[in-house]
Formats: sequence, structure tokens, C-alpha cells
Amino acid sequence: MSEPRLSAILITRDEAADLPDCLASLAFCDEIVVVDSGSTDATVAIAEGAGARVSVTADWPGFGPQKQRALDRATGDWVLSIDADERIPADLAAEIRAAIARGGAETGFRINRRSTFLGRFLLHGGWYPDRVLRLARRDAARFTPDRVHERLVVEGAVGDLSADMVHHSYRSIDEVLDKGRRYALASAAERRARGKRGGLATALLRATWAFLRHYLLKQGFRDGAHGFVAALAKAQETFWRWLAVGWER
Repeated sequence: MSEPRLSAILITRDEAADLPDCLASLAFCDEIVVVDSGSTDATVAIAEGAGARVSVTADWPGFGPQKQRALDRATGDWVLSIDADERIPADLAAEIRAAIARGGAETGFRINRRSTFLGRFLLHGGWYPDRVLRLARRDAARFTPDRVHERLVVEGAVGDLSADMVHHSYRSIDEVLDKGRRYALASAAERRARGKRGGLATALLRATWAFLRHYLLKQGFRDGAHGFVAALAKAQETFWRWLAVGWER
């Protein structure tokens, strides 16, 4: 009996700086599927040069629908969903291969994600272990249609892998502010569409709670200055999200 085929799927836009290391870490996969949303840098050329199957879309429907497009283009028995700023170390690659070859009852697996913030790995404040469902049988998986903070949903039993995925996130203050703004506004638009209400008072209360939860309850203070700034960034994103829910039209 042949070993199950594994497809890595990722979406891109102007990821030329991150993509080479990401694709190199996926060499253990049988197929790499890239769906690009109009990159203006060398992203597409880099992906094609690495042997990936690349599709370019003319629109941007949001993270959930775009990742579903990548999933729909995969042909493997299993899919591994990954972002360009993430890496699969050798120990995790071996564990993934062993898990899908085992033929157990699981149709999906969560992976521990170890993330950097401004050049340092954070181990507290809700940053680690950040268990994310990223590996699944293709015929049992789908992405939620959320424009931001999408999730991979699997029908059936879900297990946990022990090795870590590496996530190089928020490398600069500019990236912290830019991502926070984009995520806040996209999330606010979704909440307004669902009839949620916000405003200044709601924004202040939720932002305060976000900071206290990440810095104190989840012990972000144990990561020193980086933990403080990370909690503050979460509070700021939360503030603008809930203010925009009530004020933007």
C-alpha cells in the first residue's frame, strides 16, 4: 500500500522575502499549491522556480475564501496549511509524515506554533503553545469563510503533534502597526455585517481587558519588555476594531 500523498497549501501576496525559506522547509511534501493574489514582486517566479503549482487570482475575497481556493486546488490525500512566514523544521516534518502514514482515526492534527515578536520568541501571554489546526485529510477539511482570523475546520477526530512550527511574525514596529490596522478594520467589517455593536466605551473596555488578559492572566510579563509591547499591541488592535464597529459606515 502506497504512502498517503501530502499537499502543502499557502496563499501569497508580495512574499518574496519570506517565501524561499518557507518553500525549502516544505521539501518533504509531495505537492506545493500556491494561490497568489496579484503580487508585484518576485513571489510567483520564486514559487514556480521551486516547483509549486501556482494560480493567480484577480480579486481578494478574504483569507478564508482564498485559502479555500488553495485547498480546492490540492490533489493530495492530506493537506498542510502554512503561511509564507512559517517554517516546518525537520523534526516536525518527520512527525507529520509518520502521523499520516500511521492510518489512525484522526482526520486532522493540531501543531504547536512558536512565534517571534520583534525578533524574540515569546513563550507566554498566549503566544505559546499556540495550537493551530493545520494538517488534515483533504476530503474532511474546509476553511471558514471569514475574511480575517479564518479557521481550518475538520470533520472527525483531531489529534496533536508535539514538534513546533516556527512563525516569524511582527519583525518591526511598522509591521505591528500595519497588521494591527488591517486586521482590526477587516474584523470590524465582519462584526458590523453580523449586527455587532461597538463604540468608544466598548472599545475602551475590551482593549483594557485584552491587555490585562494577555499581560497578567496569561503571564505575558514573563517575556519582559517584549511581552509588554505584545500585550499593548493586542490591546490597540482590539480598541480600533471595536471603535470601527460603531463608528465606520
